[in-house]
Amino acid sequence: MTPEQRGGLDPTRRFDRRVDDYARYRPRYPSALIDHIVATGRLHPGSAVADVGSGTGISVRLLLERGLHVLGVEPNASMRQAAEAAFAEDPRFTSVDGRAEATALPDASVDAIVAAQAFHWFDPPAARREFARILRPGGRVFLIWNDRQTDSTEFLRAYEALLRRHCPDYALVTSEHAAEQSIAQFFAPQTVQRWVGPYEQQLDWEALCGRLRSSSYVPAAGVARDELFAAMREAFERCAQEGCIRLIYDTKCFDGELLALR
Repeated sequence: MTPEQRGGLDPTRRFDRRVDDYARYRPRYPSALIDHIVATGRLHPGSAVADVGSGTGISVRLLLERGLHVLGVEPNASMRQAAEAAFAEDPRFTSVDGRAEATALPDASVDAIVAAQAFHWFDPPAARREFARILRPGGRVFLIWNDRQTDSTEFLRAYEALLRRHCPDYALVTSEHAAEQSIAQFFAPQTVQRWVGPYEQQLDWEALCGRLRSSSYVPAAGVARDELFAAMREAFERCAQEGCIRLIYDTKCFDGELLALR
């Protein structure tokens, strides 16, 4: 989807000023998810995995820890450079200036594709064609999200309400998170496997501020931002236990093979 179609929301630029907070405070992923990817994808040390929309390398790190060769495909220069610095000493990591619709990878060059917290920024038909081109026969695509719970605790209810009240872009960005129907369409006519597992962050006030700043929909400055952080501080003080609050996620993974469309 183009920036014009998104009302000016260009995914390649929205995180330019949020890279440090993104790398430090964004949630990771449960080890059980990586177990699922390795087992279902029939991967082994040395298998080539394209991490598309790899950002600062949060999912890259977990894949490298399993001995995989990871090609981090990322269009945002600042985020790509952060990953390059983080993995400069690891020969199994290759940084690629590319995007889901044009990865710059050779035909049939990867054993699996991972898109963690990124698929909702893609143009699905163009990305599907590109993924089918770069996958080796039998390779799988894994689409992953950390889906934050919004109603399971007092703080999570307050957190969701404050984002909706003070972040004008929040509803638009969250509405683009792919529904299961659109995911099924992406993989059709092949079937989709669904995996869900728990994950949570324990955050003190400083870390919660960093988590907020890392989100593309949180205003970078201005009255709305000041009001958001003031109200969030009140919610934090009301709900914190031993100086921390919990952000609770359902980590979701949708995976399957792709048939080349003709």
